[in-house]
Amino acid sequence: MRKHFVLFIALAVCTAVLAQPRFVPDQEIRKMGEVLFMQPRKVVFGFSNKGNAPLVISRVHPSCGCTSVEYTKTEIPAGGRGEIRATYDAGVLGSFVKYLEVYTNASDNPVLLSMHGRVVASATDFTGDFPIDLGNVRMSTNYVEFDNVNMGDRPVAEIQIVNTERVAYRPQLMHLPEYLSAEYMPEVLPGGRSGRIRLTLDSGKLPMMGLNRTSVYLARYMGDKVSDQNELQVAAVLLPAFSQMDSTQLALAPVMRLSSTDVHVSPGENGRSVTQTVMITNEGKSTLTIQHVQVFNRAVGVGLSDRTIAPGKSAKLKIQVTPSLLKKERARPRVLLVSNDPHHAAETVNIIVNR
Repeated sequence: MRKHFVLFIALAVCTAVLAQPRFVPDQEIRKMGEVLFMQPRKVVFGFSNKGNAPLVISRVHPSCGCTSVEYTKTEIPAGGRGEIRATYDAGVLGSFVKYLEVYTNASDNPVLLSMHGRVVASATDFTGDFPIDLGNVRMSTNYVEFDNVNMGDRPVAEIQIVNTERVAYRPQLMHLPEYLSAEYMPEVLPGGRSGRIRLTLDSGKLPMMGLNRTSVYLARYMGDKVSDQNELQVAAVLLPAFSQMDSTQLALAPVMRLSSTDVHVSPGENGRSVTQTVMITNEGKSTLTIQHVQVFNRAVGVGLSDRTIAPGKSAKLKIQVTPSLLKKERARPRVLLVSNDPHHAAETVNIIVNR
């Protein structure tokens, strides 16, 4: 009997030793090239869990205050993927090397990631900061998001642009809806210089709660027409207002809980669609109503078993992802849930596709 017990303990210890997460970055060094002075640059370090146990990042420590970081905070299963997003403020001219120390449950020692580049007053290579090429002008992005906007808010987003020609250029956005206004800085952009387009959202003029999407178009020259090439997509998420509720009403309100806010999917054979299920549970004291279920990406489809959920009950949210369509979309794949829960008026399920 004692031998069997000792053998059982030995097997358990061996199993614990063998089950380990492993943090493997896609790249340990990111070469950023030329970065324009005072125009922050964001880079993404993708990584995989190559181990056989869940991976958790406890913290990411940048080497200086000039770098801010965001990272996947949920548990990453074996074979799953995550991201570390670092933004360098580009506040000092000259060459730079910045480090990130990544602490995980895979090791007592941090993994070191680094960013290399050079901050310049005027750039000669625009492809890094301005990947969207419209010919005579390049942009930092052609997709803008205003997330979780409350009624009455006037959030601002900026698009960086550069004039790649020698002659001056006057930027102009076409087909702006009434809830968007644009400011051009400067109004006339000299050849070879960069500028900004500042978009301001008037939340009071948004047509509906939840996700609002529209397209605007950057005129490349006088008399330019709209096309897929000069299109910018703009998304805004307007939250329901609960400011009129008193403490008693809040105490009796529904409470939405999701089984997961990050869904990891692996592409099916031959690029076929794959499906995952998220459970939505009402932990409150009154009926939970899911008012809107919306997707940001055409590669994602959803199905909800019930829009009204009694206290203590749950509903199934089925999420279907078609990997072959992901590359054609600009928006990050995710699902938005808008409900009558005053504490969690909008919840987002992020979809992470394993490679």
